[in-house]
Amino acid sequence: MIEPLYSSGEKPLPSFRISYVGTLPTDSTADYRVRALQRLGQNVHAFHVENLLRGSRIMNYFQQRYLLGPFVHSINQALLKHVNQVRPEIVFLDKPKFLTPQTIERIKSQGAKVVIYMQDNPFGPRKDGGWQQFYRIYRMADLLCAIRASDVRRYEAESLPCIRTMFSYEPSVHFAPQPTWSDKDRDSEIAYIGHPHEQRPAFLLQLSEEYGLPVSISGYGWDKVLNDAQKKRYIRSGFLKGPAYREAIWRSKVNLSFVTQLNEDDIAHKSIEIAASGGFLLALRTPGHQACFEEDKEAVFFSTIEECAEKARYYLEHPDEREEIARRGHARAVQSAYSNDAQLSKILKYFA
Repeated sequence: MIEPLYSSGEKPLPSFRISYVGTLPTDSTADYRVRALQRLGQNVHAFHVENLLRGSRIMNYFQQRYLLGPFVHSINQALLKHVNQVRPEIVFLDKPKFLTPQTIERIKSQGAKVVIYMQDNPFGPRKDGGWQQFYRIYRMADLLCAIRASDVRRYEAESLPCIRTMFSYEPSVHFAPQPTWSDKDRDSEIAYIGHPHEQRPAFLLQLSEEYGLPVSISGYGWDKVLNDAQKKRYIRSGFLKGPAYREAIWRSKVNLSFVTQLNEDDIAHKSIEIAASGGFLLALRTPGHQACFEEDKEAVFFSTIEECAEKARYYLEHPDEREEIARRGHARAVQSAYSNDAQLSKILKYFA
């Protein structure tokens, strides 16, 4: 169920003609933002960068990481053609790794406002690579969307126009199950759904092998970090998205969440999605998580593996308390406007 877009007496947003530029496969977070803008009454024209990728998966990787000249040129030319046809009032650039300053100048010369929405952290210590073009254009944006506190500090230090947003959930996908849903419908005890970033493999293996807890894992990349016996024991499925991801949350009694510290994250995107989907959230204790959810009322947090194991075991044995915390966490996500619609509304109001 999608919550109302406007509170009583609130003036509806004006409708803008928007070009949304990014890699937009179905059920990606960028695709979800396009859906939200459409729900908000915007006239959205999607520009699919992925349709311009050429060759094999390996070739696509090198194109995106090393920004090969002909590839960058073709994307910039295609986008300028799109902008000339659509004549947008706002151009949303979602993770713009390929665009040149000359392209941004030509877009702005037509009167369009340029918004950069970046969920990744090009400035963080993870050093993913492939950000050369982004470093050349981000100061040209009319508005930068800052996901992290570190983003805000960085942009404000340069006196750049920015607005604080957050990792948000998609209400058409991330919603709670029917009230009758219970442990009889769940077939997973403690689940982690996500990538094997940082210390997560060691943490999860220790949680199972040292503390004797029933852990299952879903996500991309785990086949590269686990041995054959571990794969057989722990991997439940590969990468999950859309309804399959939500239903995996529903089927888990305890849903674990961490933060990517090398991205300077203070909140996990997954934490917001778990709560919005009505799942019981057991997450790493951070100031960001504590600001989003009241501890032990709307979510449960841990700072050490010992605390994680103790709390996971406790809530597996106390289903009524677990259900009530999950219910309150879901209500908090909805009532505190953690949805894509609410976050994108803030951005649109900036130009209203």
